[in-house]
Amino acid sequence: MGAVTSPTRVAVLGAGSWGTALAALASRQADTLIWARRAESAEEINSRHSNARYLPDITLPAQLRATSDFNAAVGHVCAGESDALIILGVPVSGMAETCRALVSALQGRQHPALHVVWTCKGVHPETGQLPQEIAGAALGGLRGVNLGVLSGPSFALEVAQGLPVALTIASHSAATGDMVLKALHGQSCRIYTSEDVTGVEVGGALKNVMAIACGISDGLGLGSNARAALITRGLAEIQRLAIALGAQAETVQGLTGLGDLVLTATGPLSRNRQVGLAIGKGMSLDEILAGGMTAEGVRCARAALALGRRLGVELPITAAVCQVLFEGQPPRSAVAALLSRDSRPETPNSYH
Repeated sequence: MGAVTSPTRVAVLGAGSWGTALAALASRQADTLIWARRAESAEEINSRHSNARYLPDITLPAQLRATSDFNAAVGHVCAGESDALIILGVPVSGMAETCRALVSALQGRQHPALHVVWTCKGVHPETGQLPQEIAGAALGGLRGVNLGVLSGPSFALEVAQGLPVALTIASHSAATGDMVLKALHGQSCRIYTSEDVTGVEVGGALKNVMAIACGISDGLGLGSNARAALITRGLAEIQRLAIALGAQAETVQGLTGLGDLVLTATGPLSRNRQVGLAIGKGMSLDEILAGGMTAEGVRCARAALALGRRLGVELPITAAVCQVLFEGQPPRSAVAALLSRDSRPETPNSYH
C-alpha cells in the first residue's frame, strides 16, 4: 500500500468577495483556512457558512474554516510537511501592509516551501508599482517562498455559485503553477499556466479603466458599435503598455487580457462598468463614491497614465477617462476628442 499524502494546505488572506470565493473553491479539494480582518466575519463563516456582506445568498462549503488571527492563518500553512499555498485576497492599496504582516508572521517559523499568489489588479495609485513589484520588494528575499499572480475573467459571485471559470496563474516558478493547480484546478475551475507575470498584470490593471470607458459610452447611449470600438482599441492600448514593460503580446490576447476586458466591459456585475454607466448618465465621481461604489479602475487610471507617459506609450482612452473622472471634462466632449484624433493605420505594420 502506498503512502497516504496529506491534503494541500491553503491560507487565503482576505475575506472580501474574491478571497471568500477562492477559499470556497479551494476548500473543496484542499485544507483551507481563510483570514478575515473582522472577528464577526470569521464567526459568520464558521457558524453560518456565509459571508453576507460580500457574497449575499451564498452558502459556503461546511469544510471551509475561518479565523481573525493572522498568525494562526499563516501557521496553518506552515504546519504541513509539503508545499503550501497562500492566496493574498487584498486590493492593491492593502498589499504592502499584508506582505509586511506576512513577513513578520513567518519570522522564526519552520515551514515547507510556500507559494504566495495575489489576485489584485491595478497599479498602486501612489507609487505606480504593479503588484509584482510590491510583493517582490517585501517577499522576494524570503527563502523558500515563490511568487505568482492569479488572474482571469472572473466575477466572485459566479465562482461562489459554482459556475465555470478559467483562470491563469503566472509565475517564474513552475512549482507555484503546480501548487495552484492542486488547490484550484478541476470541478468548475480550469487553470492555465504562464510565465508572463507582467503581461497578466498589465491586462488586469488596464481592463478596469477600459471598462469605465465602455460604461460611460453605454451610459451616453452611444450604442454597440462604439462599445466594440472601445474594447478593440482598448485592447491595443493595453498591449502597447504591456510590450513596453517587456511582456508578450500573446498574453494580452488571452484570458487575462482580452477575456478579462470583455467580461469587465460588458458584464452586469462589473463595478468598473457600473461607475462608467453612472457617469455617462450624469452623476459625478464624488456622488458615485459617496454612494459606496468603489472600483479599481478609478484608483488605477491616473497611475496607469503616468506609467505610460514615463515609458513614452500613448494611452488615449486612459487619458480620456482621467479627464472625465478627475478634470471635469464632460463625457460627450471626451468622446468627441477621441473621435477627432488623427487617423492612422490600425496596426503598426500596415501600408509598408
